[in-house]
Amino acid sequence: MNIMQKLVQQAIDQLVESGAELGVQVAVYQHGELVVDAVAGVADPDSGRPVTPDIPFYSASTGKGVTATVVHALADRGALDYDTPIVELWPEFGAHGKNKATIRHALTHSIGVPAVPSDLTVQDLADWDRMCALIAGSEPWWEPGTKTGYHAMTWGFVMGEIVRRATDKPISQVLRQEVAAPLGIVDELFFGVPESELGRLARLEEAPGTAAMMAAVPADMPMLKATPPAVTPSAKYGNNPVVLTSDIPSGGTMSARAVARMYAALLGEVDGVRLVSDERLREVTALATADVDQMVGFPMPRALGYNLGRPGANPQETLSVFGMPGMGGSAAYADTATGISFALTKNRFFPGPSAAVDQISELVAKAATG
Repeated sequence: MNIMQKLVQQAIDQLVESGAELGVQVAVYQHGELVVDAVAGVADPDSGRPVTPDIPFYSASTGKGVTATVVHALADRGALDYDTPIVELWPEFGAHGKNKATIRHALTHSIGVPAVPSDLTVQDLADWDRMCALIAGSEPWWEPGTKTGYHAMTWGFVMGEIVRRATDKPISQVLRQEVAAPLGIVDELFFGVPESELGRLARLEEAPGTAAMMAAVPADMPMLKATPPAVTPSAKYGNNPVVLTSDIPSGGTMSARAVARMYAALLGEVDGVRLVSDERLREVTALATADVDQMVGFPMPRALGYNLGRPGANPQETLSVFGMPGMGGSAAYADTATGISFALTKNRFFPGPSAAVDQISELVAKAATG
């Protein structure tokens, strides 16, 4: 057993034994090789079914990194260009002065349509055409390209519709064809999960203190106004078959080793598969925006579709790290400086900062650099 595998296994065993976590997966690739594939705890608190490496977990916005990767894989083979106005693919999107918004603006959360109606339901989210029409017809909160603000729910539909218009295929199919199948992970990386696969998934449960934390969030925070409680990720939301089986590519369902493998194939070859060129990788991981995010009120350094900075570390000191965390405590990212790709999935849902991700990612970073 290599030292990194041993250290990670000990750490997640302790997290489960202490009661801090229920079930955890951690996977790490380095220079295209799987060096950590560790699991601990139970995937289903009711049945006691143990976590195994192939079990997918609903991981909320960690899926945004998967969505961005699909877009970049298409761009790398010439199917779309970041500076194309969205209206060239999706004419209806130009309503209310959004005609100058580009795919690049969409990737960087700069298009100005972060909000959904306050009465939106999960059933509405499952209606792709309705959601796209609603977003296309909305008035922007700011002129596209002039500010950034986290598009928690709308981002996935905008990116997914761009993909659909460019390929004539739903994004779940494009994910399968362009990313998951070449990497051999079609059973572990999903947007819409096939109904036949639902029984394999981990079950989420709320962490103690979740309700109190959500209640403490200021009611006037723009993020809350943009995404009503009914469609904000939670354990109930992430266990809902309607959510799990629908294409809602602001979130995703995945095993840690599948999404870590995807990030590894962005950095370089994994068993002969490379998702993007070196030149593309440099472009999509460079600092693109770093202004104050209009939804959360502090600067958020971003690349094209990914956040920059390692979880738990100073973003300005770790800009070589690109990826996405997910509400609830999962995260996945890659580091162009060390050749490391990392993913942690878990099923005890807590909406605040993920202590598990911070702890394990720090441990992995130290082990990777000796």
